[in-house]
Amino acid sequence: MTVSLKEVKTARDEKLFVYLPEKIHKGHASWLPPVYLDEKKFFNPQKNPSFVSCDHRKMLAYKDGKPVGRIMGLINRKHNEMFGIKNARFGFLECYNDQEVAHALIKDIEQWGKQHGMTKIIGPFGFSDRDIQGLLIEGFEYEPVVDSACNFEYLPKLVEHEGYVKDIDCVIYRYPVSTKLPDIFDRMYKRVLAKKSFQFVEFTAHKQMKPYIVPALQMMNDSFSEIYGFIPMDEVQMMDLAKRYWPLLDHRFVKIAVKDGKVVAFMVSMPNPYKGIQKSRGRLLPFGILHIMNAMKHAETINTMLGAVHPDCQKQGLDLFLGVSTIEAAKKAGMKSVDTHVVMEENNDMMAEFKRYGAFLIKKFRVYQKQLKN
Repeated sequence: MTVSLKEVKTARDEKLFVYLPEKIHKGHASWLPPVYLDEKKFFNPQKNPSFVSCDHRKMLAYKDGKPVGRIMGLINRKHNEMFGIKNARFGFLECYNDQEVAHALIKDIEQWGKQHGMTKIIGPFGFSDRDIQGLLIEGFEYEPVVDSACNFEYLPKLVEHEGYVKDIDCVIYRYPVSTKLPDIFDRMYKRVLAKKSFQFVEFTAHKQMKPYIVPALQMMNDSFSEIYGFIPMDEVQMMDLAKRYWPLLDHRFVKIAVKDGKVVAFMVSMPNPYKGIQKSRGRLLPFGILHIMNAMKHAETINTMLGAVHPDCQKQGLDLFLGVSTIEAAKKAGMKSVDTHVVMEENNDMMAEFKRYGAFLIKKFRVYQKQLKN
């Protein structure tokens, strides 16, 4: 049967694009559906400010009249201009185990990229490093982690068959809270807390965190300038990101350091809500939000979602403060482990830090690349 492609143009197409993955992943116990209220906004150019600096193309694949796959192409003009590159991106690829379908979808985005003068394509990758990136290639046996890929094992093989090779790998590490930290960590942690140049903020209520949102994300802009795929956020994007996660934040797991009245380090973590998201099938109404909150209440793992240390304050122990204070909060809450956020494998400082803590790798993701030849 021949594969036919259709560009997403209508509201009906858009709905199919958003909900097709749950058909493909039916019966896939390790799949984590998106929260569809957020997902529909994410793919809507009228509601997602990230579209402003990007060209995009959303495609659906059909076989025998039935939808069997999807893909999105992106050209982030702002990022390309910042780094003097001509990269296209593919992302949000979903299909059954069918090389013909994968070929048709990927080839379409490659051709689209070449038509726009691009010389290389990477993916899966979204608007920036804040979106889900890469395909899971190791760690299929572990439970899903929010905001990371949870694809079938066949999908990387389909992509590689199209001539794609590794561009970069990212990893998630797990620290069991029962693991005893080296004694030197405790001494260093106490020395950091004793520094009078820093103020370490503790929250006792949800609303107390609100004034720190924009300052923390503005500081992250300064800290992440060299991170793969990072795009600085404007204030609209900051508030959009904050609004997305605000209901799920737990003040016990938000750590902030301040110097001279300015945020210089922060880490945001939350109990892994995956069981609740799975039970609700990604729907918040009528009872989905209750399933998610209940899952967070009974979670055994903390996911670190976002964190940064200002470049001027690095190498001063603030990373230790963030890590140890998060672990202590997890212990106090009765958690069994702390999972890191997705980190580039080539970040040698972070890899060494994880190993010093006694953490071990649980998931590896690969972003692929391919040269586009005319």
